[in-house]
Amino acid sequence: MSKRFSALLIFISLLACSDDDVRFNNPNLLNVQFGIELNLSFPEYSQLNFTGNAIYIGGQGIGNDGIIVANTGSGFVAWDASDPNRIPGNCTRLQPNFPTASNSCNPQSSYSLVTGQPLEDDLEFGLLNYRVEESSGSIFVSN
Repeated sequence: MSKRFSALLIFISLLACSDDDVRFNNPNLLNVQFGIELNLSFPEYSQLNFTGNAIYIGGQGIGNDGIIVANTGSGFVAWDASDPNRIPGNCTRLQPNFPTASNSCNPQSSYSLVTGQPLEDDLEFGLLNYRVEESSGSIFVSN
């Protein structure tokens, strides 16, 4: 009985593992290492103290296209500001307008800043998310 229970537990554990193959196999995005601390008392980040706000931070993430950090009301999320469905170029940087982010390309691509999912049916990849850790008035964003 305990062998069957152990086998069942291992099987369920394996099913619970997530697969990042889509994230890392995106030919438009590189896997870069970075980390940035945002002190929410600083004026440039203070908008994040309020639900439904998102800010763009340049010079971070893929190709220094920047990142977008949003306060969804249930916590903070951080996304790369490079459109995951296009080769980086002049129009591919996403601009936040909570609850969405869009590029200036033609045709335009839009994404949910809450879930990271594309808002158009023909887009294959969702936004590249980053880890967000909260601690006493600041957040740390990294990958």
